[in-house]
Amino acid sequence: MNEKNTSVRPRLPDNDVVFVVKNPHRPGMLGRLCTVIGEEGGLIGDTQAVFIGHDHIIRQMTIAVYDGEHLGAIERAIRERTQAEILAIKDVVFEQHRGGKIAVTRTKSATSVGELRNLYTPGVARVCKAIEQNPELAYEYTMLGNTIGIFTNGSRVLGLGDIGPLASLPVMEGKAMLYHQFVGLGAMPILVDSRDPEEFVHIVEKTSVGFAGIHLEDIRTPDCFYIEEELIRRLKKPVMHDDQHGTATVLLAAVLNALKKVGRLGDDRLTFAQIGLGAAGYAIAKLLCEYGFRVVAYDPDPTAPQRAQRAGAEFVSFRDAVAADVVIATTGKVGLITPEMVQRGQIIFALSNPVPEIFPEDAIEAGAAFAADGKSVNNALAFPGLFKAAVELRADSITSAMKIAAAEAIAALAEPDELVPSPFNPAVHANVVARVKAVAQATSPG
Repeated sequence: MNEKNTSVRPRLPDNDVVFVVKNPHRPGMLGRLCTVIGEEGGLIGDTQAVFIGHDHIIRQMTIAVYDGEHLGAIERAIRERTQAEILAIKDVVFEQHRGGKIAVTRTKSATSVGELRNLYTPGVARVCKAIEQNPELAYEYTMLGNTIGIFTNGSRVLGLGDIGPLASLPVMEGKAMLYHQFVGLGAMPILVDSRDPEEFVHIVEKTSVGFAGIHLEDIRTPDCFYIEEELIRRLKKPVMHDDQHGTATVLLAAVLNALKKVGRLGDDRLTFAQIGLGAAGYAIAKLLCEYGFRVVAYDPDPTAPQRAQRAGAEFVSFRDAVAADVVIATTGKVGLITPEMVQRGQIIFALSNPVPEIFPEDAIEAGAAFAADGKSVNNALAFPGLFKAAVELRADSITSAMKIAAAEAIAALAEPDELVPSPFNPAVHANVVARVKAVAQATSPG
């Protein structure tokens, strides 16, 4: 097996590729093929026979690989060490993205002259003039009341870095797809080709008119802080940077359930440590403080002490942070937390992807009471319901109370064997919407 770079790889390969292979139809041929794939570190998933003949059989085999180099090694091994013929190799991810994941489509149809006159000219003029007189009517008679704008410049895409706005479009399409699938909101990706924070703010401000809310995504630190704060100040509609607050909301839900699992929910003696004060880390520290937990923080960046203070956390050394009762790491540093650092009974969330600061199983073996990685914190549990509730309320902002309400709703729906529920559980999003609306209405002035 090719061992190159395995020290920084996830424990299991997770890039699915479909091999179409033609094998002699004789005993032992499939076993030999599977053995070679396994020896090269490939993880075999679905296997389907698509043709069975007297002399040969054709199968589609889904094999998880680490990367292109690993794929090449498996391909060579099959060709050199088995009697199988590779007919095709298909990348499952690329096949599923072909043609994009969203489209702009209609909700009404003009099938007669009368309908055309009503939906377009001259009837549309009446609706335009009514909105001119009362802009609130746009929420009822246009897409505005059901559409979110997803804005990015692609300067900090999770796991990829600064890849630019165009290369980030598949991520934005994915967010838009989830909005529609989970809560029925339309969402439009808007790619901003600028690294200037002030220009970005200006562009969003001037193009936000047609959206009920502004979802910010994949913007580098510290620009994301300024951009979000300025847009919240300038716009009278919900604005949220999902990398910050979607992550923090789901992490809070996970923390609540982890504390419950180890019997320490409600223990006010606990100290929580946030290691890493980038976009996600800062928002996590802030929301934990707002929930009422005692939070300390560490980041080697020279501006980190001021950032920690703004979040409401006490800035401490790395040594003190990693010794806290609950440790949350969002640093991107593989192996930052070693087994020797783990304290017996700790709760550890090592959230960096694709490889965490410490693998959960290593933390548990070293004495942690509970450990999880970034796979446990899926933003899709939070942002659809948060924005759906805000849009239905026509709220001016998404508040900390709304995020906490969403976290509690998410935590409450986890099954006994889950840390947080699956985003495919429809009750999750319905409950988030209902809980957030109830809390927002109860805490709204007047």
